[in-house]
Amino acid sequence: MPNTRVEDEAAIQAVLADSYKAWAAGDADGMVADYTTDATAILPGSLRDGRETIRRSMAQGFAGPLKGSSTYDKQLSIRFLGQDAAIVISESAILFPGETEITDDHRKVNATWVFEKRDTRWLIAAYHNSPTLTPEK
Repeated sequence: MPNTRVEDEAAIQAVLADSYKAWAAGDADGMVADYTTDATAILPGSLRDGRETIRRSMAQGFAGPLKGSSTYDKQLSIRFLGQDAAIVISESAILFPGETEITDDHRKVNATWVFEKRDTRWLIAAYHNSPTLTPEK
């Protein structure tokens, strides 16, 4: 069956690319520009409820431990739920200043991005990540 959602996939990937660029620039405003007002972000041990809370948290991070960092991101899948919702699964990690690749798999996370199409525009409605587990050998 042919993929009829090529334009939607491209729009979602552009939102993610803009978010990653904003992270690399340390731009908290740009980072949340494509989040819904009521977006949520769940990271181990924390809930950031609302775009402004997420923005504030990112601004603090960019001024402190995340200063000069960027991200490694690998999209694993995208699944549409009807016409106006999508779930993206990715593998991600923070690259700290001077790093160009992740050499420690324990720093990687699996992430779930929930997208909602509002007024023809794809926005991030929710984000969640969890550390990856290294399979036992």
